[in-house]
Amino acid sequence: MPKRKDVSPLKRRLLRELVRENVDLKDNRLPRSLRPGAHRLRTTLRVLALVLFPAVLLGSTQLITSLQTPPPPAPPAGVAVPARPAPPDRRFGAPEPIHADVLPLAVHRVAIDPGHGGTDFGAHIPQGLREKDLTLDISNRLARLLAADGFETVLTRKGDQHLSLAERGARASQERADVFVSIHVNWIEDRGSRGVETYYLGSTLDPFLNRLAAEENRGSGYSMAEMRRLLDRIYADVRQESSRKLASTVQSSLYHSLREVNPVLEDRGVKAAPFIVLLTTEMPAILAEVSCLSNDQEAEMLAKPLYRQFIAEALAAGVRSYADAVAGTSPAEKGS
Repeated sequence: MPKRKDVSPLKRRLLRELVRENVDLKDNRLPRSLRPGAHRLRTTLRVLALVLFPAVLLGSTQLITSLQTPPPPAPPAGVAVPARPAPPDRRFGAPEPIHADVLPLAVHRVAIDPGHGGTDFGAHIPQGLREKDLTLDISNRLARLLAADGFETVLTRKGDQHLSLAERGARASQERADVFVSIHVNWIEDRGSRGVETYYLGSTLDPFLNRLAAEENRGSGYSMAEMRRLLDRIYADVRQESSRKLASTVQSSLYHSLREVNPVLEDRGVKAAPFIVLLTTEMPAILAEVSCLSNDQEAEMLAKPLYRQFIAEALAAGVRSYADAVAGTSPAEKGS
């Protein structure tokens, strides 16, 4: 293989000659390349300019300009010269946060987490409805819908078994899921309240949300020191913004889809809360409260398989919309 010729000295020579020609012109002198005996140099400069000038132009412009610009006149005696502010020291500043749009990662595999399970019933009523059964049924329906739409799906539990919160997130991470959707059924002290709400990981000053998170986080096994260390990850993690967008998309789909069959449904919104099950994941993650078992009318609807199918379809539509938005694909383009 022939040895590559080093052009760095030639580039430096070209730049030096260009600067000299500029200085000659500024001082009303004949440029060196036009003086007697300069034919060879002039030819070399013309050839090199075609090859190297675009590469050095940007760097040389500032140097040439500084040579051409006369120094500013000295200020009159006794007049104070304002000091030029020093440039900010950026060596040790905190790094700027990375916006989620910088990393538009595609969604291929969805981790679906049926809340509770095993000895953990979750919310339940005397009529026999238990949150752990409802979430598993809705999760299975959601998995089938997403699979039919081309997504790969992972269920954190496939039967009536107890999983710790850490195990749920670890399973989703081991399966290399792109998003994590934890499905729950709400229980609200005000039995007249009903509706849907979706959470992403974050802190909150709302006492109700803190109580709700404490109830869901019970038995996690984390100490206070570990919890503080884990919470420190919230604000340094680009996943938070992606999780918020996923939560907003799913919440909108849940509310607008279910309201067609449940006109009095309340939109309880998108909220941040410190759920450990969301903190243990390595991908955008949300927790969806898809109904209120504490409300008698909602409980009656949840007992019907058709309503649970409506919930699964609304969740699937939300995940699809988020995946399309991340991929920059419109529904029309996807269908073509």
